[in-house]
Amino acid sequence: MSGHSKWATTKRKKAKIDSARAKVFNRILREITVAARMGGSDPEGNPRLRASILKAKGSNMPNKNIETAIAKGAGELEGVTYSEITYEGYGPAGTAIMVDTMTDNKVRTVAEMRHIFSKNGGNMGEAGSVAWMFKSKGIITLAKEAIGEDALFEFIIENGGDDLDSSGSEYEVKVEPEYFHAILAAMEKKGLKPIASEVVKIAENMVKVTGEDAEKVLRILEALDEQDDVQNVHTNAEFDQKELENL
Repeated sequence: MSGHSKWATTKRKKAKIDSARAKVFNRILREITVAARMGGSDPEGNPRLRASILKAKGSNMPNKNIETAIAKGAGELEGVTYSEITYEGYGPAGTAIMVDTMTDNKVRTVAEMRHIFSKNGGNMGEAGSVAWMFKSKGIITLAKEAIGEDALFEFIIENGGDDLDSSGSEYEVKVEPEYFHAILAAMEKKGLKPIASEVVKIAENMVKVTGEDAEKVLRILEALDEQDDVQNVHTNAEFDQKELENL
């Protein structure tokens, strides 16, 4: 199981046990607003918006919230204009980190990013400093009781998927970003409800961190993830699963 998956799994578990529900809602609402602004308010003709709505419904977000975010993005209601910015840098133990943000104040966000990196033993870099280490990939997680492995494998191959990992407690489907929205739409039509779905940045070469280094890396990842403007955090850090559970 890849390092990014362990970090994503950690985030999902964390969201269930703390007060992160409002933060999760805010992130999804920002994504809906930006998707509607860029591609229009019709989900049928806007794959990014359709995927964002599916994520919102999967988080049990009220329809009224979704409709309001779409209206703001489409300019039908007054709302905030967000800019999408990705920050790059290094964390403890030489780990690479990429942070996707949506912000209404670039000056505030870049200052907070620099503060979090420096406070937690990292250094924020210039654009492109670590991006070359990562490749974008759509990741969709499904419960194993939702469908049989052979049937799921056949389904993802027919719909543009790249790979199916069934070694963990859940299925993990990998797909190129250009097919991500299409395969989600096909899953919805088939009645399959993903546990999680997102386009992530996966490092081609992972860096194994253990002991105190692992604690330090997790500290900076969590600090970045908790910043209000952050949508996603990506890293090439790989943790030992048993050690991770005890941190």
